[in-house]
Amino acid sequence: MRIARFSIDGNVAFGAVEGEGPDGLVLDIIKGIPFADFELSGTKVPLSKVRLLPPVLPNKVVAFGRNYAEHAAELGHELPDAPFAFFKPSTSVIGPGDAIAYPSFSQELHHEAELAVVIGRMCREVPRERVKDVILGYTCANDVTARDVQRREKQWARAKGFDTSCPLGPWVETDIDLKTAGDLAVQCTVNGEQRQLGSTSQMVHSIEELIVNITEAMTLLPGDVILTGTPAGVGPLNVGDEVAVTIQGIGTLTNKVIKRG
Repeated sequence: MRIARFSIDGNVAFGAVEGEGPDGLVLDIIKGIPFADFELSGTKVPLSKVRLLPPVLPNKVVAFGRNYAEHAAELGHELPDAPFAFFKPSTSVIGPGDAIAYPSFSQELHHEAELAVVIGRMCREVPRERVKDVILGYTCANDVTARDVQRREKQWARAKGFDTSCPLGPWVETDIDLKTAGDLAVQCTVNGEQRQLGSTSQMVHSIEELIVNITEAMTLLPGDVILTGTPAGVGPLNVGDEVAVTIQGIGTLTNKVIKRG
């Protein structure tokens, strides 16, 4: 099931995305929220009539860096011995079609296409064999990074946590199992030109390892998001660029870069 979060006539709701093709998609409005038992209402609206929002509003976004060897190499970084986590605040999250505002304190903005894991239930100290039970599904993410700030400041709070630096969407795909999620094509284009093309099979640390690692330290809540790292090919974004992240079996997340007002 593809679960989207959307607004229509000033109201916000979740819906199950049905149909195929840009003109054939409709939303069956969900009674309740997707983190508990829910029913489909049978009330359907065309996707073209709504505004898609970030598919979840996470309490926290836990991101893992240097989880693809070729990406670490292209930036001159060594691979960490264990998963290397950092955070993006909830205020960095935007949805499909929302604008990425070029931060005033940077002159080198980069795209990073990533598979995002959406947590479906409160969990802590999750053993590897139970990881599948705490996942709601998967979505596309762009870990937008002020690369010059990242190099200059060493720690990544401003470089990766500024407002609009975490596009998510277009929806959460719940019908992907862990084995499949470990072998999905990840692509990024800028103005239609391919920049990144990799596979989640290239991850140094698997989804299971990432979730085991972070839940040893903290509780994850329903709607929290795990960013799993980016393949090689990251590069610059400029004002006016349209950047699209496509992940096999999920969909495409598209955002435009604007000058920060």
